[in-house]
Amino acid sequence: MKTPKREVDLVVISDVHLGTYGCHAQELLKYLKSIKPKKVILNGDIIDIWQFNKRYWPKSHMQIIKHLASLIGKGTKVYYITGNHDEMLRKFVGFKLGSFEIVNKVVMKLDGQKAWFFHGDVFDVTMQHSKWLAKLGAIGYDTLIVINRFVNWVSEKFGRGRISLSKKVKNGVKSAIKFINDFETTASDIAIDNGYAYVVCGHIHQPEMRTINNGRGETQYLNSGDWIENLTALEYNDGIWKLYQFHEDTAIHGDDPEQETEEEMVKNSNELFASLVEEFQLLAS
Repeated sequence: MKTPKREVDLVVISDVHLGTYGCHAQELLKYLKSIKPKKVILNGDIIDIWQFNKRYWPKSHMQIIKHLASLIGKGTKVYYITGNHDEMLRKFVGFKLGSFEIVNKVVMKLDGQKAWFFHGDVFDVTMQHSKWLAKLGAIGYDTLIVINRFVNWVSEKFGRGRISLSKKVKNGVKSAIKFINDFETTASDIAIDNGYAYVVCGHIHQPEMRTINNGRGETQYLNSGDWIENLTALEYNDGIWKLYQFHEDTAIHGDDPEQETEEEMVKNSNELFASLVEEFQLLAS
């Protein structure tokens, strides 16, 4: 007997990085299949166009696209907010197809209070002045995640817990901690000055929910985290925000979607894009 889907007013997902080895698409698919959202905000870096490689596009990555297309086909409002890894889509800002829309930001009212949604790369100095360095860092991060998966596999074989190498790096480097703190402070200051009760970001892969007061006012800062390490999302339902954490959701861990093997990867880019075109043709018809 299938578990009934949870109804959620709004879901915010960011930093999925489809098309990279670090992406946990199967876990995300389980989550998406477990909920029935009224609105979905994809808050940037959903498809990693920076690192897109036609030789690596597993079945589970395509299943995410198809599931989102299915939601759109059923009338679920889906906003795709552009990020830095999918910045190419900024050329198409304003594009609408049914209930789907590509935007740079979203401002909406939630129970009478204004919420501001954007990816957050506009605050990243590296992105503004040294994009090549940011892209190099992205490749290094993805490599670290692959190594981390092997380390965790060995660790679990010996009965030890999982570890996060990137988190250890972030927590051990003062400049990384300062960057995160500055990011959260800057976003919150701007939100307060504009009268936003909520500011919702992604980009830094650091899930968070906290109230920030700068003396001029206060706002609730929220970050949806990512589907590389943290496997988190934000949910807004009945006037309450919740930070969803996949690893703590025991209700869906045993309900696996189809498992895939390396041989099932979609290696032909023509097949990938033909499938995408087919999905959107169905939406448009």
